[in-house]
Amino acid sequence: MRIVVVGDVLLDVDIAGTSERLSPDAPVPVVDVTTSSMRAGGAGLVAVLLAADSATGPDGAEVTLVTAVSDDARSRDLRRALAGVRTVAGYSPGPTPVKTRVRTNDHAVTRIDEGCGPVAAPQVTAAMLETVAAADAIVVADYGRGLAADPAVREALDGRRPGIPLVWDPHPRGALPVASATVVTPNLAEAALFSGRPAQGVAGAGEAAGALAAAWGCGAVVVTLGALGALLLTSPYAGGPAGPLPLFVPAVPVGVPDACGAGDRFAASLTLALARDAGLSDSVRVAVRAAGAFLTAGGVSALGRPAAPPPDAAGSAATLAGTVRAAGGTVVATGGCFDLLHAGHARTLAAARRLGDCLIVCLNSDDSVRRLKGENRPILAQQDRVDLLLALECVDAVLVFDEDTPEKALESIRPDLWVKGGDYTGATLPESALMQSWGGQSVTVPYIAARSTTLLAGALARVG
Repeated sequence: MRIVVVGDVLLDVDIAGTSERLSPDAPVPVVDVTTSSMRAGGAGLVAVLLAADSATGPDGAEVTLVTAVSDDARSRDLRRALAGVRTVAGYSPGPTPVKTRVRTNDHAVTRIDEGCGPVAAPQVTAAMLETVAAADAIVVADYGRGLAADPAVREALDGRRPGIPLVWDPHPRGALPVASATVVTPNLAEAALFSGRPAQGVAGAGEAAGALAAAWGCGAVVVTLGALGALLLTSPYAGGPAGPLPLFVPAVPVGVPDACGAGDRFAASLTLALARDAGLSDSVRVAVRAAGAFLTAGGVSALGRPAAPPPDAAGSAATLAGTVRAAGGTVVATGGCFDLLHAGHARTLAAARRLGDCLIVCLNSDDSVRRLKGENRPILAQQDRVDLLLALECVDAVLVFDEDTPEKALESIRPDLWVKGGDYTGATLPESALMQSWGGQSVTVPYIAARSTTLLAGALARVG
């Protein structure tokens, strides 16, 4: 399988340090640099991500980057950042675009852009066009540097072999997507800009997606909504019958403040899923989950590390806890089986959330529930219970544990507060001593009488 990435490459520089004083020359922070690193950005990042996917996935793919590169000093840094990615490149007459991000104490201070303005059209070679023609899947990562606007490149994209998926990730300064694109993936701000409509939330995204599908004539539009997820609209203007209602694919909250690279991860994962013959809606679901896992693992700063666990696993909960704690917030946790979610659960969870700045639910796995409650439990399977809990606005993350008690789960997140219903007392909780070992505390909230899974299950059985 040959996956081709077409688009503009950037050089991203990350500078991290500490800041404990202001400059005497102006009221700006003085940054004492601790680390500095370089990586490929733009279409280069998409290619790096796909190459990593291919190296670890069940069916390997040959990933090729089709781009244009200048011959200035920074282009050598960029080529080093692309080591390991097969590249077929023409010449770019403009300077290498460099974006330098400065962070102190886990907070962004500024971004410095060099060479990111308009440039003359890049050179397009026969080898670049031949690579596009041989592709089994294509993703265009347009960053407004002219490659996606080149007539020969557009003709090659439109003339690709029948059935070859083409994902187009647009840019405000870039070219319009070709009408034969399988799916175009603007974010919410881009959708608003391209459509000329004030897109806000899911409803606004749907209206903007409809306008863009009509304007572009492509197969589908996916508006990425950041922490909310994504909205897929199959276009009625692609030559077939009117598409279905928009499909909203929610994201699992990850509690990560820096979303850099998430859009590239989304486009790369969407392309790979389509290349593996997944349907469009299933591919969007895969891409939403992959973007969440990418951020949970540390985003672009963690490139080269092992893949992250799923967004609802221990890594996500621990990341959320660490982020809240670093900001001076209070981490709250509670636990239980939560089999047949009822009003008593909802009130306890809402009360627990009000005690701090995030609520992590430690959830007994199916095997754990079975050992504690008997062979007929749980009534709802583990993933259903996770989904129901995450649907509650008061729940920020769910951490599933397989042991009979939650001590190991608590060790991984070290909450400030461990909350249980008022039918428990602090003295009877084995977790209390563990909480005290790192300065945490166990508390109870009012018990809601006559609300239990057993009573609810009995009532349902009588109705049945």
